[in-house]
Amino acid sequence: MLKVEDLKKKFIRINKKKQKEEFYADNGISFMANNGEIIGILGPNGAGKTTLLRMIAGILEPTSGKISIDGLNYQENEIDIKKEIAFLSGNTKIYNSLSTYELLNMCCDFYGVDKSIRESKIKSISKILKMEEFLHSRIGNLSTGQTQKVNIARCMIHDPKYYILDEATSGLDIISSQLILDFIKEEKKKGKTILYSTHYMEEAENICDNVVMINKGIVIKTGTPQDIKKETKTTNLRDAFFVLIGGSYDEK
Repeated sequence: MLKVEDLKKKFIRINKKKQKEEFYADNGISFMANNGEIIGILGPNGAGKTTLLRMIAGILEPTSGKISIDGLNYQENEIDIKKEIAFLSGNTKIYNSLSTYELLNMCCDFYGVDKSIRESKIKSISKILKMEEFLHSRIGNLSTGQTQKVNIARCMIHDPKYYILDEATSGLDIISSQLILDFIKEEKKKGKTILYSTHYMEEAENICDNVVMINKGIVIKTGTPQDIKKETKTTNLRDAFFVLIGGSYDEK
């Protein structure tokens, strides 16, 4: 189980008067994710989703609050936690000079995957993601959709318990996007826990068990898509979001 309690992250920015000011990208975020659940982290660009997921993945240190993963915390168990996590964003950079096969082999080294099962593991993942035709092609020559498949394969190679996916389908065509959504559903069947951040409300409505709606760094609603739609008297999560923020979105 993953538990986030009163998580805050403070940054400093330059305001319009060219003065330094503090602001919270996330301010008091709390939620839980159980085994075998897909949790949608929903909100517009700038809502605080990426900052939140980077803290959960151990990439950013929170200003305050607690993150607990299977009862462990980053202060005392960072390596053990990160062995169970895969992090993927829409703009994750990978080595363009390597082939897909070489990258996956390198990831096997990094995560300590036994050499006796590497070939079969890479072959299996390649088949699942339909990567056979470019398995030995240089990553720099791949399309955006193919590169994102490689990124998913990278995440799968050590069989993580938790997937943290940040805008994973952003900029992808409908076929590549659907492949990622199908992958998420299959991993859920295996009991994996998936945090799925997106501003595509329709995607979340399709695959998420529960959602955490965030606006300007604050949780404005949590619950199942069905319950949120019922409570807001709407037929989709997009309309529900606008009801919850009062009808319009102000980026200020």
